[in-house]
Amino acid sequence: MKAIPASIPRALPVGAQLVCADNSGARIVEIIAVRGYKGVRRRYPSAGIGDLVVVTVKKGTPDMRKQIHHAVIIRQRKEYRRPDGTRVKFEDNAAVITDAEGNPKGSEIRGAVAREAAERFMKIASIATVLV
Repeated sequence: MKAIPASIPRALPVGAQLVCADNSGARIVEIIAVRGYKGVRRRYPSAGIGDLVVVTVKKGTPDMRKQIHHAVIIRQRKEYRRPDGTRVKFEDNAAVITDAEGNPKGSEIRGAVAREAAERFMKIASIATVLV
């Protein structure tokens, strides 16, 4: 897991519901914790693109529901600025279910994947169809 090259705003707090963009069986996931978050007292932990989060599955197949998984955020609605000056934002918030090291559970990803998440997690980049 490498560092993120852009300064990405952490726009997804604990409790945010995301679209699951892979074929692991989950449809909607909810963030319950952010791995590696160091924050301020009484502030909700929040995550952005490329962060590893702990999620629970809200909608999906019965064997995936009500279980705790790890996920990587690959898209967010809040725009962020890249070092070359371009601004990037997506039309939804999405994540990919992974294991604790960041290896994806599914075999394909629907939709675009941010370049920052793909550079940080190479296995996600290898199964992504579109990199933005």
